[in-house]
Amino acid sequence: MEIRKQTYNELGETLCSAKLANGLRVRVVPKKGFSGFFACFGTYYGSVMRSFLLGGERKDTPAGVAHYLEHKMFDMPDGDNALQSMTATGADPNAFTGFDETVYHFHCTERFEENLRTLLRFVTTPYFTPETVEKEQGIISQEIRMYDDLPDYAVYFELMKLLYRTHPLRDDIAGTVESIAEIDAETLYACHKAFYTPGNMCLCVEGDVEPEEICRIAEEILGTEKGEVPQPLIPEENGAPEQLCTERKMSVSAPLFLLGAAFTPSGEDALRERIVARLALRLLCSPSSAFYTRLYREGLLNRSFSYEAEFPANAALVTAGGESRDPKRVYDELLREAERVAAEGFDAADFERAKRASLGARLRGFEDFDSVCLSAFEGARLGYSVFDAPAVLASVTAEECRAFVARVLTRERTALSVILPEGGAGA
Repeated sequence: MEIRKQTYNELGETLCSAKLANGLRVRVVPKKGFSGFFACFGTYYGSVMRSFLLGGERKDTPAGVAHYLEHKMFDMPDGDNALQSMTATGADPNAFTGFDETVYHFHCTERFEENLRTLLRFVTTPYFTPETVEKEQGIISQEIRMYDDLPDYAVYFELMKLLYRTHPLRDDIAGTVESIAEIDAETLYACHKAFYTPGNMCLCVEGDVEPEEICRIAEEILGTEKGEVPQPLIPEENGAPEQLCTERKMSVSAPLFLLGAAFTPSGEDALRERIVARLALRLLCSPSSAFYTRLYREGLLNRSFSYEAEFPANAALVTAGGESRDPKRVYDELLREAERVAAEGFDAADFERAKRASLGARLRGFEDFDSVCLSAFEGARLGYSVFDAPAVLASVTAEECRAFVARVLTRERTALSVILPEGGAGA
């Protein structure tokens, strides 16, 4: 086993990378003298991976299995609950499921090795019974219904349904009440065996640790056998939305909106593409932008406005939204500004200020252990180092950002989701 060490002198950081005999990716950021630790251990398996090939055979599963597994993995065969066990040792454990990943993680300031061993063991030790699976269905059903009643959640997935016709991104990560009723212990065991194999997983640690020791513990607990990695079957979409606007009424005090555009990532330089997208959105939509300043002054936007670039699975999208008394006017004004930028480009001084602000935000993010480890988890899959970001950002040009806006934020591809107050008139 070879551990590769990349030193970033200008950042004062070191990233140690290894791939174990069993295929597990390991990323360690040593922080000598620090008292805190953070570790995340996860699988590149999320809600969109409902169908996959394994051993030449296609398998189709109900919506919500990845999230269901996350809920059940804390149960241990001896009757213990890993969440409670780690909490008892002073750790702060948790987990989350996304479109293309499921990650288990913890913070602690003491008994790190003990907690790390518990993390590695429980995530790779499936234990399901018909009784516990049935009990969990009721819990997850309640969770699904709860999220269905949240306006922020509803406005997002109504937009996803506009942007995607068949891609599973259009559906709730937890599935539906009907789909999770189809999940049984056999389904959970089969999907755990397929996706929770070391070759499809990654372990990231930051703290006062030795990379060699982290790798040794991982190999001791997980073994050296290399299993087959499944091939997810995820549909690709590249068409414009059939419908550009949707409205729904819920219990909100003011109209809530989210506009967005889907696009196909190039796959050539994942880190650069993400940085360009986020910098372009900062230039277009940040509180210091001409667009935001003008609409804020007119009372069309307030501090709830935010924007994001996402790259889930084999897809990508940009979104922007918040509260507004006239969401369709905001939509029109943003697209008009995007058209102006596409034709004229960004102001040179604005571009340099945005780059400096983005660099400052990234440098501050390096002080956050969980942010670094979760970024390293994504980078391990996509082939980049989290600490490469400042250098890549420095090399991004205004023309790259202009070209991104021109390609993505077009009238035929940008959709609008609106949540209106109950009893109010249409937007």
